[in-house]
Amino acid sequence: MQSAAILWHVSLLVPPGQKGLALGAVGLVRVVPIVVFSMIGGVVADAWHRRRLMLATQTAATVVAIVLAVVTGRGVITLPLLYALTALGSTVSSFDLPARQALVPSLVPRQDLANALSLNTAMMQAASIAGPAIGGMLIATAGLTWVYLLNAISFGFVIGALLLMRDVAEDATPAEREAVSWGAAVEGLRFVFTSPIIRSTMLLDFFATFFSSAVALLPIFAQDILFVGPKGYGWLYAAPAAGAVLMSAGMVVLADRIHRRGPVLLWAVAVYGLATIGFGLSRSFWVTFACLALTGVADTISMVIRSVIRPLETPDRLRGRMTGVNMIFFMGGPQLGEIEAGALAQWMGAPFSVITGGIGCLLATGWVAAATPELRHYRKEIAPQTAAPVPSS
Repeated sequence: MQSAAILWHVSLLVPPGQKGLALGAVGLVRVVPIVVFSMIGGVVADAWHRRRLMLATQTAATVVAIVLAVVTGRGVITLPLLYALTALGSTVSSFDLPARQALVPSLVPRQDLANALSLNTAMMQAASIAGPAIGGMLIATAGLTWVYLLNAISFGFVIGALLLMRDVAEDATPAEREAVSWGAAVEGLRFVFTSPIIRSTMLLDFFATFFSSAVALLPIFAQDILFVGPKGYGWLYAAPAAGAVLMSAGMVVLADRIHRRGPVLLWAVAVYGLATIGFGLSRSFWVTFACLALTGVADTISMVIRSVIRPLETPDRLRGRMTGVNMIFFMGGPQLGEIEAGALAQWMGAPFSVITGGIGCLLATGWVAAATPELRHYRKEIAPQTAAPVPSS
């Protein structure tokens, strides 16, 4: 809800002719903290107790949402203040996400990880459908203040869930955990960039999201091209999640049955680019909704496969740092893409920006596929067969 509300809020605070650049700047204020703090967040996640770190970050995120609600409700919000609070929320995420991603593989057995991640994705995407849709209706009826306030309340459930966790198993012992140091950060970087599979999936993630960051321009499509208002904007913003939640339900069954994980990942990103092109060409609400939903379908397939490959290919003691590096790619990509999309939309129009972004996604996918044969040939690991017991004489 809050992500959708911030974009809509920005569009209301600037003159019509400056919307493209102002919306693109949201990506800038989100990506700078990620670049600065995500590696530190990854080192901290590997050095500290991950559940306790998440309790601290979720509390900080609650404070940010409350401040947004208060300054909006009192009518003292300005564009620089909105940008500053958005950047602060992004800083919190730079510490929260490495701890969260590193903790998940410790919650389930290795053989159940693919199915567990699919279920997790389905839960997140279901919330992503309800959030923007409810947010759009709240913006139209109750106002932006209630969107921010309900987001603040929602963090209480996350904090409660973390408090209820007991005896969370983690592979790394306290003696094996790294100290928070520059050397620990360098070790994480070295691991990522010397592993072809990890490196190529991150590059694929970055270029695909950089060229296909169309969500930032949705207020322009809703207001000036499709003329559907805040409610229609909420549904369009939720469309990728609608496709994602349907695909997530299927991936619960299919994830562990996909053996050619590398080729399927590459094809999923290619479909993502094609659907983005369709979105840019469309002038119909329902065609646009369908194209955005298809991006969610393709992105879910890609996300689940990437979420399975990376933890399995990364030792537990390095998972936080791997996620910290990955944040620069998978969060930096779309945020930098929003800047590029906004600038191009300001210059050539929003449809042109989206269409060329989809084409760029296809070209980047082809380049990664050609440059990384290890990814093209990547297969699901086959568990070794247990040897039959030798009969005693």
